[in-house]
Amino acid sequence: MLKRLFPILLLAGANLPSLAATLEPVDRRLAPDVYVWTDTCNVHVIRDGDAALLIDLGDGSVLDHLESIGVRRVEWVLFTHHHREQCQGAARLAGTGAKVAAPEVERPLFERPADFRRMEVRLGDAFTIHGASYVRPPVQAVPLDRTFGTHDTFAWRGRVFRCVATPGNSPGGMTYLLEQGDRRLAFSGDVMLDGAKMHTWFDTEWDYGFGAGIRALRDSVARLTELKPTLLLPAHGPVVRNPAEQLRQYEVKLATLERLYLRGYDVEGGAAAYQDKVSTPTVVSNVWQVTPSVFKFKRPNFFGNFGLILAPNGRALVVDCGLLGEELLDNALDGMRAHFGLKAIDAIIVTHMHGDHFLEAPHLREKWGAPIWALENMVDKLEHPEWFDYAAPIQAYGKKNPDGSPMTGLRVDRAFKPGETFDWEGHRFTVDWMPGQTEFALCLHGEIDGRRVAFTGDNIFGDPDNPSQTGHEAMVAHNSAILEEGYIYGAEYLTRLQPDILVGGHSFVMDRPAQFIERYRRWAYEMRDAFRALSPDDYRYGFDPFWVRVEPYRVALAPGESAEVKVWVRNFRSTSQAHRIEFHAPEGLRIEPAVLEGALESDSRQAFPVRVSATAAAVPGVNLVGLDVTLDGRRYGEWFDFVVGNSAGVTR
Repeated sequence: MLKRLFPILLLAGANLPSLAATLEPVDRRLAPDVYVWTDTCNVHVIRDGDAALLIDLGDGSVLDHLESIGVRRVEWVLFTHHHREQCQGAARLAGTGAKVAAPEVERPLFERPADFRRMEVRLGDAFTIHGASYVRPPVQAVPLDRTFGTHDTFAWRGRVFRCVATPGNSPGGMTYLLEQGDRRLAFSGDVMLDGAKMHTWFDTEWDYGFGAGIRALRDSVARLTELKPTLLLPAHGPVVRNPAEQLRQYEVKLATLERLYLRGYDVEGGAAAYQDKVSTPTVVSNVWQVTPSVFKFKRPNFFGNFGLILAPNGRALVVDCGLLGEELLDNALDGMRAHFGLKAIDAIIVTHMHGDHFLEAPHLREKWGAPIWALENMVDKLEHPEWFDYAAPIQAYGKKNPDGSPMTGLRVDRAFKPGETFDWEGHRFTVDWMPGQTEFALCLHGEIDGRRVAFTGDNIFGDPDNPSQTGHEAMVAHNSAILEEGYIYGAEYLTRLQPDILVGGHSFVMDRPAQFIERYRRWAYEMRDAFRALSPDDYRYGFDPFWVRVEPYRVALAPGESAEVKVWVRNFRSTSQAHRIEFHAPEGLRIEPAVLEGALESDSRQAFPVRVSATAAAVPGVNLVGLDVTLDGRRYGEWFDFVVGNSAGVTR
């Protein structure tokens, strides 16, 4: 009996009702021997007598119900892709004789999952966006008996499955095409959901705003369209019964998304003139003058972050300081001292959390005694970036502090509240929260040389004189950047502010930007509409990779040690939301409580304390802990994780 063949393990949600209370036939006429079970994903069961082949596994609870359709043994499990909710029950296959197969491209993600979570990240880490991972490997390794490349075939009991590479939602996603007479069943993973919808956006975001994941997904849609499946059997949601029409609609939606998503300006080879039509060269090499009091760096193919406001008495404020190099910076400031009377730097104001905007700030602090200022919601991201899994943290750049130690954070000397003002050398400046590219960003603005100047970081770039440009910089969900707390908010803010000059990051300066800001504002709403058109639910649940997150994201523990972390849960809805989160940890790690259950009021977020302990049985190295999430009865599975570095000195 299956209950004896398959050992019962503690599984998230094992005591929760499945979305499919029984194994249901997919279509009695078109696919009489194909059934579906739903827990953390759809598990498709192809039956042949008392044997079965499964497409994906979910939490493994399907194994307890196969006898209801006469199945006594599972011979193969074919995974469409590596995401944890597809395979989190794989441990239940041990000792049953079932064999496991998956796409060859994703073999490392199944078999070496810890390789794709690091305690110390770098910009070039595999499957990351400037250090933030966009893959979701299993908590524990899933050994594979076989892997498939595109155009491979797999024969099982007289049936032949055609293996079709369909990446996009996952780097090596695969569709298994089963032809039965004149019918073609496509087990398509997360390529498309019923209604021409996208499963998640954050899994398709593969780079920093250049659209590689969208293009891969569009290619996969075209490939599936050419195959003319009779039924599309996705890993989530209902069967797609009119795939030809839905794939066509989906491709149109994805094309719209790609057009809006790609950066709203042309880089044009990094030409200095393109970045700035306003400033004029000075006698100081690489330093240009925007207004009599505002300076910046400028040279061809150069994207440094630096702005300087110089008072008549020689005192200065610096806005951002990164991607310059200390020698270039020192030479320029020596020139400013000699030719413009620079005497002191009173503060360095960091516009947002990304490390490339303050790489040289410690150097300036040491040489000039300049304190670091930032907005209060940026402080922990600057000081403890390892607590988070956001893109472009300072430690990912491999920079050294002036004393030679690794630069792992930046101490903030003054934290501003949104809207706080300060007076400096006859100017009154305001520091406002202005999200856009990231939630953790500010706008510094004030009147300088008779014009309202706004320093806006990386939120808006481009040529105001070009009517085709919309101004947005990279659209990156891993920056914490839902549009209502990102580009939409930033665009509405700038519309109200009505600045005369925008001084952006990476050497961009934009003059007379009113019409440019309006195009930017319209784009932000169109971008949200595009995501909404692709989303089966509130788009933010599929866009934001952080609506459940653990802080700190990385925890270092030696055996016998423990630490408290906070589990943040967010409710985007206008009604209350019930949640159940079960923690799945590898051997030697204990999470208390093992389950979080509660409810959040509408439009709110809350942190819940949890204690993580490492026992003597803890396995040295980097360990993943999965969070199996259920919201209002809907099972998401192990969408989220955090990392525990086990044993003293683990730094990988």
